Amino acid sequence: MTTPRRAQLAHRPESPRLPEPLVAATRAFALLGKRWNGLILAALAKGPADFVQLRERVPGISDRILADRVQELTTVDLVTRTVQPGPTPRTRYALSPHGNAFLIPLASLIVWAEDHLPANGSPASDRSSTPHR
Repeated sequence: MTTPRRAQLAHRPESPRLPEPLVAATRAFALLGKRWNGLILAALAKGPADFVQLRERVPGISDRILADRVQELTTVDLVTRTVQPGPTPRTRYALSPHGNAFLIPLASLIVWAEDHLPANGSPASDRSSTPHR
């Protein structure tokens, strides 16, 4: 005789809670692991840009995806959106103070990737003089 699904769930022990640093890391990877988000932030590190300039700095991204990702990054306060008034109003995007703070770990991540991740399927770089453990 099988136990109903509800009864099985009720007797399951609770999943252990992750330590807070791992919860924070999970949030960071959820946002930055989404395709294009990191590249958009890196593109804005070059300075403020309007939509067309931003699209040029992130080759291969569609207008729709760029609009969605910029909106998401604006919502979490990594990017600011400013509308410049005039006969033809222009919207400019820039890194917020939180977005600028991301440039420090981004630079570290880039250095790590250059040293430890293969480029385009090539073997891993031998630039590191220390053996991997």
